[in-house]
Amino acid sequence: MRAYGVVTGIFLPMAEMTQITAKSVTPDTTSRVVLVTGGNRGIGLAIAQAFKENGDTVVVSHRSGNAPEGLHGVLMDVTDSESVASAYKEIESRFGTVDVLVANAGITKDGLSLRMSESDFQDVVNTNLTGAFRTAQKSLSGMMKKKNGRVIFIGSVVGLLGSSGQVNYASTKSGLVGMARSFAREYGSRNITFNVIAPGFVETDMTSVLSDELREKYVSQIPLGRFCSPEEIAGVATFLASKEAAYITGSVIPVDGGLGMGH
Repeated sequence: MRAYGVVTGIFLPMAEMTQITAKSVTPDTTSRVVLVTGGNRGIGLAIAQAFKENGDTVVVSHRSGNAPEGLHGVLMDVTDSESVASAYKEIESRFGTVDVLVANAGITKDGLSLRMSESDFQDVVNTNLTGAFRTAQKSLSGMMKKKNGRVIFIGSVVGLLGSSGQVNYASTKSGLVGMARSFAREYGSRNITFNVIAPGFVETDMTSVLSDELREKYVSQIPLGRFCSPEEIAGVATFLASKEAAYITGSVIPVDGGLGMGH
C-alpha cells in the first residue's frame, strides 16, 4: 500500500510529498544586504542574528553605543530624516543598497488616554510609524532598480486587538498594516513585497520584569499557554524574506500563540 500526503487539496504519494517538503526549506545561498532597525537587542537582535546565520550581510541600526558583536552597525535615529539619510548613505557606500528591510525600531509611552500628553502620543507615532515610513521610503530606490526587495514591519497583536493604556502604541501598530498594504499596491509590479509580523507577548527584557501574578494573567489568555521566543519571530522574518514567500505581500502574520485569532 502506498502512503499519501495532501498538498493544497491534491493527494500525492508520500515520496513526492517528502521531496516537496525538502525543497521548500532549501536555504537561499545568495547573500543580501539586510537592515534591521533597532537590531541591537530583543526581537531585532534575534532577527539580525537569524539573517546572519543565513549568510546575509546584516546591518543593525542603533542610536548610541556599538553594534552587537559579529554584526555591522550604523548610527540612525528613525525620528530624524537627516539621520536616516546619512545612515543609508553609509550603508550603501560600504555594502550596497538594502535588499531586505526589517523595520523593528519602536518605543512605548503607556498611559490612560485621558492623561496621555500630546508629546507622548506624537513621540510614539514619530518613532513607530513615521520612522518605519522613513526607512521604507529610503529603501525603495535601490529595490526598484533591482526590481526586487523585501520590507517587513514589526507590528503587534495590539494593533488589531487594541490595548488599554496604549492608545498611542496600538495606533502605530495598526497604522503599519495600512502602510504595508498601500506600499504593496504601489510597488508589487517591481517585485517588492511588504508584510507585517504581529507578535504577541515575547520573552524579552521588557517582559522579564513582569510580576508572576501579571505574567500568569497574560499567559492564561494565550491558547498555547506561553510567551513567544524572539527566535520564533526571527524565523517568520527570514521566511518572509525568502524565495518561498515571494508571492506573499500585504499580509499580517500573527505570531501570538493564538491570542488575537479571528482579528
